[in-house]
Amino acid sequence: MTGMDTRFQDHVAGGLTTLCRAWAITRRDGVQYGFTDHDCSLAFEGLTFRADTGLSAMALQQSTGLSVDNSEAIGALSDAAITEEDIEAGRFDQAEVRAWLVNWADVTVRWLQFRGTLGQLRRSGGAFHAELRGLTEALNRPLGRIYQTPCTAVLGDRACAFDLEQPGYAETLAIAHVEDGRIFRWSGMTEFEPGWFARGRLSVLSGAANGLWGLIKHDRFDGNARLIELWEPIRAPIGPGDRVRLEAGCDKRMETCRLKFNNLVNFQGFPDIPGDDWVMAVPRRSGANTGKSRR
Repeated sequence: MTGMDTRFQDHVAGGLTTLCRAWAITRRDGVQYGFTDHDCSLAFEGLTFRADTGLSAMALQQSTGLSVDNSEAIGALSDAAITEEDIEAGRFDQAEVRAWLVNWADVTVRWLQFRGTLGQLRRSGGAFHAELRGLTEALNRPLGRIYQTPCTAVLGDRACAFDLEQPGYAETLAIAHVEDGRIFRWSGMTEFEPGWFARGRLSVLSGAANGLWGLIKHDRFDGNARLIELWEPIRAPIGPGDRVRLEAGCDKRMETCRLKFNNLVNFQGFPDIPGDDWVMAVPRRSGANTGKSRR
């Protein structure tokens, strides 16, 4: 039980304790939630931990080494707390979780027992089950440079360093027509050539789906209309009048980096790596195959 201060240790060692659990969930969009299994709400860390949410958690199973901390949070879906619509929209995916043991009689006496992220979320019977993943989960992911012909950077990230705010590479506009949350149509938009936004990103800036985004599968003209199709539908209600941002797409080729974005200096691929045909080539030009140099 590391990280305990002496006041918390003294309280536990005293035998008669007034402890409860408290959890803070911070979504990637910055929205925070506080929960406690105490019968009264608590306040610390600049957050109110509500007691009327029905959230509980199984006992934490923590270990040394690199194994994933194993626990699960269980709670009721409520309009006042975590809603089914927010889970379906993916707003709680990889949200940060902090869990404390707190002396409810003096909340300054507490122990940060767990810190990690939400993993798999399941819904059933008006409740949700959320897997908790510890900080060591990130150490189990393979990292390092990938040597391949296409670029490995994401357009606009630190490695790419391309500024998508340059004129002509992004467009913000209101939705004119949408089908199934996946197919969008606008009249005109002829200033961008067909396919300009393919492999790009559509981000929702207003409405019930504000903050959600999708990857663009197709960008083409259908008669007089510009048609943008996503790989997957936006997982929240979206309709005409909601504002979205379209960002240009990149197919990761060196020619695209040079001609479309003028960003070849930051290209993160290796276009001169020999392909499979070269590796399997017979080491001779003509005559007998003697195993000598290919000249």
